Parts: sequence; C-alpha cells; structure tokens
Amino acid sequence: MKIYVDVNAGRDGNGTPEMPFRRINDAAKVAVAGDEVIVAPGIYREYVNPINAGTEDARIVYRSAEPLGAVITGAEQVKVWSHVEGDVWVSRIKNSIFGDYNPYTTFVYGDWYFAKANKHTGCVYLNGKAMYEAETLEDCIKSEVYEYSWMPEESLYKWYTEQDEKTDETVLYANFRGADPNKENVEINVRRMCFFPEKTGVGYITVSGFTVTMAATTWAPPAAFQDGMIGPHWSKGWIIEDCDISNSKCSGISLGKYLDPDNNHYFTYKYVKSPTQMERDAVCRGQYYGWLKEKVGSHIIRRNHIHHCEQGGIIGRMGGVFSLIEDNHIHHINNMMELGGAEIAGIKMHAAIDVTMRRNHIHHCTMGIWCDWEAQGTRLSQNLLHHNQRPEFAKALPGGMMSQDIFVEVSHGPTLLDHNIMLSDASLRIATQGLAMVHNLICGALTDVGGGTGWRYTPYHIPHRTEVMGFMTFLHGDDRFYNNIFVQKWPEPVTADPKAENRRVGTWPFDEYPNFDEWNANFDFSKPANMMELEPVHMGHLPVWSEGNLYLGGAKAWKKEVNARVVDNTPADVRVELIEKDGKYYLDTNVYDFLGDFTSRMINTSVLGKAFEPEQPYENPDGSPITFDRDYFGDHRGVDVIPGPFASAEAWKNREV
Repeated sequence: MKIYVDVNAGRDGNGTPEMPFRRINDAAKVAVAGDEVIVAPGIYREYVNPINAGTEDARIVYRSAEPLGAVITGAEQVKVWSHVEGDVWVSRIKNSIFGDYNPYTTFVYGDWYFAKANKHTGCVYLNGKAMYEAETLEDCIKSEVYEYSWMPEESLYKWYTEQDEKTDETVLYANFRGADPNKENVEINVRRMCFFPEKTGVGYITVSGFTVTMAATTWAPPAAFQDGMIGPHWSKGWIIEDCDISNSKCSGISLGKYLDPDNNHYFTYKYVKSPTQMERDAVCRGQYYGWLKEKVGSHIIRRNHIHHCEQGGIIGRMGGVFSLIEDNHIHHINNMMELGGAEIAGIKMHAAIDVTMRRNHIHHCTMGIWCDWEAQGTRLSQNLLHHNQRPEFAKALPGGMMSQDIFVEVSHGPTLLDHNIMLSDASLRIATQGLAMVHNLICGALTDVGGGTGWRYTPYHIPHRTEVMGFMTFLHGDDRFYNNIFVQKWPEPVTADPKAENRRVGTWPFDEYPNFDEWNANFDFSKPANMMELEPVHMGHLPVWSEGNLYLGGAKAWKKEVNARVVDNTPADVRVELIEKDGKYYLDTNVYDFLGDFTSRMINTSVLGKAFEPEQPYENPDGSPITFDRDYFGDHRGVDVIPGPFASAEAWKNREV
C-alpha cells in the first residue's frame, strides 16, 4: 500500500492521495511491511519514530517524492529577536517546547571526550549555517575569531545561552554580524534526532532521497547509547540512500549501539573502571543483547551527501556489522573544532566486522575513516581521501585528535585497504596488526606504527560472525604491503619522527620488524616446544611482508623489501595534484612516468595469507577469495601488473576520480 504525506496539505488527512497525512510520523505509526510512504516536498519539523519493521522480502520504504525536496529537521524557526547592542540580539524561548530534553542545558560530554566540556548540544543557525557558541555574553559581543576553527571567518558568528529560572525560559543571545535576524532565517535545534526508531529491532526500512538536518544529537562514544540524526537503532537491514545529511551537533548517521543502562558513559560517571574495560564489557554484554548476524547489521548506506557534522558523518559500535557503505560524499566534519575527543571522523566505526566501505569521497575532515577495535573482515576499497588535515592557520584544539586519511586501531584483522587514493599529509595511522595494503596511491606517512596501544586487549571473532573467539593484546606487525605507490609529496623538512606532522613516507617504520623467514626460524618443529623459551617470541613483533611497491620523491622502503622500485628523486620532481572542476575531481600526476618496465605479480587471497590471531584469510564476507584484477575504476588488470590503483599508466588520464 502507498501512504501519502504532504506538510502543505490543507488539513490533517488519512494518508490517501486525496487526504495525505501532514506529518511523516503519522505515516510511521501505521506503515507495515510492504508499504511505501511517499513524502511531498516541504519542511517537516518533527521527529520520525518508525514503529513497525519491514521484512527482508517486504521492506517499508520512506521516499521523498522529489529528490531532497522533503526536509526533516530537528530545528524550529525563531522569528522574534530584540536588539541588545551592536550586532547582538536576544530571544527568549519557553522551555516547554523542549519537553524532557533541553539542548541548551545539555552539554556535549561523555566517555572518550577530551576537550573542555563547554559546548551545548543546542545550536543557532543563520540561513542554514551553524554559529559558534561563546562561553560568555562578553565573548558573544566581542565576536573574535575562534583560533581552532578550520573556517575562521564563519567563527565570528557567535551565540550564547543562559537560563532564566524565574520564567522557565532559555535565553539566547546571538551576534549576527550586521544581519537583522527578524528578516533572515534563524533556527535553533530543539529535537535530539530526526529519523530514528525509539525501540530496537525495527528492521528492513529504506529511507530514500530526504534532506535531514539540524538535530541536537549527543556525544556518542562506543560503550554508550549512540544517537544520530538518522539511524536504525540496533536492528537489521536498513537502507539509507540518496539523502543530504548535515548540521548534526554530533553525528549524522548512527549505526551504533543500543542503550545499556549498566554501561552507558560508565567511566564518566563512575570512574572505577577504565573506559577500555567497559568497551570489553560492551562486546560481551552485546552478545547477551542479541549481537548476532541474524539480528543486527547488514545495512546499506549509499550515495548520500554527508557534511558539516561536528562528531562524525557516520558512526557506529557493533550495530554496523556486515554493512555496505558506498558512493557517499563526506566532507567538512568537525571543522568548527568546538568538540574534541576520540570518536571524531568522517566515518568512525567500532567492530566493523565484514563491513565494506568503497568508492567514498572523504575530504576536509579531522580524520577520514577510523576503524577502531575489531576491524575483522573490514575492507576499504576505491576511496578518494584528501585534505583530511588541520590547516596551518588553525591552532590544534586541546583534546582534539591527530589528522590522517585512515586510522586502523587495536584490531587483529584481517583489515584490507586496496585501490585507495590517499593524498593527505598522513595517510594511515597503524596502531594495529593484521593489515594488508594492496594497490594504493599513498602520498602521506604511515604514523604511530607499533604505538598507542599499551595493554589494550581487544577481541577477535569467529570468522564472519560476531561471536567472540578470543582476546589478545598487540604484538604489531602481521602487516602486508603489495603493489602500492608511495610518494613523498610534501617538501623538506622531512623528518623520520613518526609523530611529526611532516613525516617521511614509506614502509621504513617497519625496518626492525622480522620478515616471515626470520620469524618462522624461531620455531623448531623437529623437537617438542618449550613454552618458556618461546615466550619472548610469543610476545614479540609479528612478521611483515612488503613486495612490488614503487617509492618516489624520497619515500623510503622497508629494508627487507622484495622487488621494490625506489626512484632517487625529490618531491619537486613528482607531481600529484587533485584538480576540482565543476564539482568533479581529476588527478593530475606524473608518477607513472617513473615506472619504467617495473612490474609485479597479481595479488590474491592466497598470496596475502591469514591474519595471525583470528587465523582468517583476506577474503570476501561470504568466504570467497579475492583476486585484485580490477583497478580503482573497475578496469581489468591483465598479466602486466603494475603498482598503484590504476591498471595502466594511461588509465588515470582525463578521468574523473
């Protein structure tokens, strides 16, 4: 059955074409498996709480009749402002509008939040752009540039809030920089979420073609309830496609964790156990709460435009397993730099078991993709990442995170990165093991190699399942680098310090790691094993494989590399430029001019072997093997295999990336 919604209808109806509902949530109360909810263009100022689930064979589909024409917003317009002084105006909002959640008394704070907890979940928007929160009315009046912002001119627009307890009102002051708020479109977010089921298990829903914006979402760390403007809330089989998702105070899309009252910001409010321990608890408790392949995950997030969110574009803990995230454009995440902590990225996923992220374009984010814990069977393929780094003019936010295109942290693998283009200063942060990089273009450094883990025992799982197989700390190594191109794009000075912002590119940080033959020589299978004698080996670095890579501009190869081509030139000799034209991006590079007759071999699952702890091959989620015979564009890779993301030296020319 088709159910119709039109906010501009003359009066409330019954969902027929002649008498449509005026609210999407009215349709969400009655839609059942097989129904399609068709939403007319307009602004829907409401929280949509789907009640019923679809089925795998009969989904419930919510569709904007006009692409991006139906706008679901967590904001309300504020049309009455009184002048205070200069460019500052004031408005008073009755607190009854907020119900039991007032974003202007709720601070962004919780586990793994490291910045000063002085920003509310509320926000003021001028003509669709978020304004910056001031700590005092005086700061709001002064309107000075916020020195941490990546968009300093925008940071001059300030707002400040306080409570009038006598009148039970939220008082909002705002510096509109000369604009008259009574003539402009001024909005404030009042609702926590836009499209998010209140209960868990509401699966097999499609949300297609909506604009979703301006919600007062909360800080969403991995061992807490993770809200977002839109998300499936611990269910199975959602599709979120062709949407424009922006201006979430924290997270845009949440694929994350349910509310566990016994483990919700535990460290923040109780202190007595470490947040890392509570993450281990979350994994084990999650199995009790139905964390199984049959019940949770298997979502598709595709072709969305996700931008200007201040924690993450897509976040998730455990609930995103077995999902596909493809063809999304994600940018300008955490650029206001009002928030800082360990959960910030264009995509931040914990336990991305058998999750594929491919063909996503991610740029101008504090961090591009962050795979944290249990990136087992995770594959990042054919992604374009660039400008995921702090601008030189912006100061580093105390409590903020380091920037890089990709961060893989405390996972035992197998984690596969293939055919990605990584153009930021730091390409990959490797505080992990069980990682394979195949046919990537890497113009930034490998950082934090072998560091930042301490005694962080994390789980690994039965292959292609969520059931826990074991826990182990990190020996580091167990990494593979095949057929990549490393370019020292950034000029001198170049340091060999893994923590410096302008680092030496290449696989050289693994120089002291053993190759497989060296490591395997520790085990004499001709005699019984001595457990105590082998303890140093069992707690030592795992082997590394590196073969068929091209190093340019001063990038350095691992000293035990097999079949490498290292060209003795400088960054000035190598050109790797990303050109934007009419909203499209093209790669202008001469890297293949230095290839000569250098070739390597075809890489496949058999060559890559198995990740050490889970003993799982680098394979597809269904267990089938992978042969890397398709390049970044999907072009066929023949018998003459060359390094890098493209199958031939000519493949990149005049082609959109």
